[in-house]
Amino acid sequence: MPRLLLLTLLVVSLGASAIVIRQDVDDSNYRVQASEFSALADMPGEGHGVLVAPQWVVTAAHAITWQSEIKQITIAGISRDVERILIHPGYKAPSEKLREQALATWDWTLFRVLLSSSDDIALLKLTQPVTDVSPVAINRSNDEFGKIIKIIGKGATGNGVSGYEFSSSHRTELRRAFNNVTSADGRWLCYVFDKPADALPLEGGSGNGDSGGPVLIQAEKGWLLAGLTSWSDLQSTNRTPGRYGQISCNVRLSHYKDWIESVISE
Repeated sequence: MPRLLLLTLLVVSLGASAIVIRQDVDDSNYRVQASEFSALADMPGEGHGVLVAPQWVVTAAHAITWQSEIKQITIAGISRDVERILIHPGYKAPSEKLREQALATWDWTLFRVLLSSSDDIALLKLTQPVTDVSPVAINRSNDEFGKIIKIIGKGATGNGVSGYEFSSSHRTELRRAFNNVTSADGRWLCYVFDKPADALPLEGGSGNGDSGGPVLIQAEKGWLLAGLTSWSDLQSTNRTPGRYGQISCNVRLSHYKDWIESVISE
């Protein structure tokens, strides 16, 4: 996948920062150990996925389709062989022509229309079941609106005032942050990176390298996997990723629970 796609997507090149943080909160408050979320899968180089069954990892389609072939991923620091990859049949990759037009004019309207109508989700089947890490349950209800979510990733990082550079490293230290779901319908659930006056104590957003990573929602018995980091609207931040006001949209897994279960059951 061309690095230019970094300008709108929050992914392994489609753009997302290993959690963008508040400028008035020390970065150490956002950093966490791997044990915070042991089901996190690291794609080669950048991008993430989540273990949802002993032999299955779910991720954003765009986080893996730019790579020629994925033979291994890492979970809990151990390399795991990939047997096969299943991309959702409704995934639509933006064409090079559409990217060039958007970059030339900075009119991303058609680009966003394509993204919003695309099923940005994929499943990876591992050669052997994972026995040392517990899979994460998927949120099955469609009541995400207004709920607090936790996002996790280790891509690039920055803060809400200055954002970050496209050239920043897409794999750094593991961080987590929180936000409020401002919209949830159909394929997507989205949130806004608010300024400190309106923000949660550890408010943040995702960025380059976080694509396919977990968006968790709290339930009675713990955190459920509600979404996957996918893309953000840079026009909401005057073309600079990671600044306050950035709108981030994530694959809404309650919309895809039947597809996921059907693939795994086969």
